[in-house]
Formats: sequence, C-alpha cells, structure tokens
Amino acid sequence: MEMIYLQVTDTGIGIKLEDHTRIFDRFYRSDKSRSRQIGRHGLGLAIAKWIVEIHNGTIHVTTEIGKGSTFTLRIPTSNVNRKKV
Repeated sequence: MEMIYLQVTDTGIGIKLEDHTRIFDRFYRSDKSRSRQIGRHGLGLAIAKWIVEIHNGTIHVTTEIGKGSTFTLRIPTSNVNRKKV
C-alpha cells in the first residue's frame, strides 16, 4: 500500500517519556501551570490524531528532552483526493 509520510519537527523542550501515552488526549497538558498562562488548551495534538485516524493513518512521536520532538504521520494514498492541475 502506498503511503504519504509527513514529518513535523520542532526545537522545543521535548516531551517527557511518562507523557507520551497522554499527549494525544483531549485537554491534556503536561505542564498545566505554564499552559494556561500562555493560552494553550491541550487540543492541538488530539485534533491532529483525529484527522489522521479518520483517514486510516497513524501518528507517532519521537522526542528528546531539551532538543525537541518529531511527529511522523502516515496516511494511505487511497484516502487522498487526487486532482489534476
């Protein structure tokens, strides 16, 4: 099966290993005290996962504390609307 791969990498603080199982949960924030101060609600990754999954894809994270995270998305090409330009 052909797949589309997309990787998104940041250079942020990374994600603690104990948070990996929860980061895609709605409203989950690993650092609750800081998140509210800067206006984050814990929905972004939950929405990303939902979009990927309704297209029969997967999303996976690798991270290194102090260096950032990489999110890898895989979506079957059979779910992509191909239009000729």
